[in-house]
Amino acid sequence: MKHLDLMRIFTNGLILRHHVKFMDASMTEAILLVAAGGAIGAVLRFGMGQAVNSNQFPWSTFAVNILGAFLVAFIFFSFSNEMPDTVRLFLFVGLFGAFTTMSTFTLETTSLFFDGRIWDAGLNFVLNAGVTVLGAVGGRYLALLCTVL
Repeated sequence: MKHLDLMRIFTNGLILRHHVKFMDASMTEAILLVAAGGAIGAVLRFGMGQAVNSNQFPWSTFAVNILGAFLVAFIFFSFSNEMPDTVRLFLFVGLFGAFTTMSTFTLETTSLFFDGRIWDAGLNFVLNAGVTVLGAVGGRYLALLCTVL
């Protein structure tokens, strides 16, 4: 049995601590699953960037972060106990790892700040660091609601 300790699964600033045991996937399979999920997540991220106008403010980054936080929390808290490790790798490390954009968020916030757009930098920080947590909370509550129904 191979173990891979995934201490940090990045999802919009939400860091989930989880220990994943690889009983059904070799390391090569794990890498391919993460790569495939990452490719899909990156394409989805690119699509969101094209769909959301971010000329005046980085709205696409915020949209990706809030959507990603909500979806990862909903999926994780609803289905992760039944998920095979391979699906966890594909979704949480690959797809959501590439889809969400905390590194972009920090760069955009820093750029806004040093461009003298202090208000926009602060707003970007509050929206992405604060409101996306509410997205994750919403996903968690939806998962709880679905288990009750």
